[in-house]
Amino acid sequence: MVAAAMAALALGAVMALGDVLWAAMQLRHRAVYGIVHGAVMCLCLGVAVGLRVRRPIAGALAGPVIGVAAAVAFYVLVRWLGLAAMFPAWMLFWILFALLQRQLRPDETLTRAAQRGVIAAILSGLAFYAISGIWTRPSPEGPNVLVHFAAWSFAFFPGFLVLFWRLRGRAGSVDSSGRGLYKRGI
Repeated sequence: MVAAAMAALALGAVMALGDVLWAAMQLRHRAVYGIVHGAVMCLCLGVAVGLRVRRPIAGALAGPVIGVAAAVAFYVLVRWLGLAAMFPAWMLFWILFALLQRQLRPDETLTRAAQRGVIAAILSGLAFYAISGIWTRPSPEGPNVLVHFAAWSFAFFPGFLVLFWRLRGRAGSVDSSGRGLYKRGI
């Protein structure tokens, strides 16, 4: 739970800073900015996943690829769904990060990793929906960095919690010392 909270707080800070920068630079929303924004966000998310499995460089390399894929999915879907396209894109990146985590730590079946990704996507998607007013109904004074930090941290926490949760049974077995039996010593 601590790792999930730390990752959520770190991503909350990155996203709040991004919101402030978008407002300060008075950037109009363009696809290229959104794709870069998604790549940077997912670079950080990839580092968090990579750190959790002790492979931060691999996570950092894969994160932007996932971010670009999720951002492109958003821009393809926005034509039909409007801003609601953010939710399938948000869900896509959690599923892809669960699969990345499985790739970096192959002690979990592909099916179990996909299930983990879907659960992370649903729970984090609900949290994301709860905070979506920070960008659908922005403050005329600009973003309040503390409000945005808290909101984004809240939105990321359920996804990280599910992603980092130690499963009991085969994939999450623990020895008598209480340490996981993972190949990379999680």
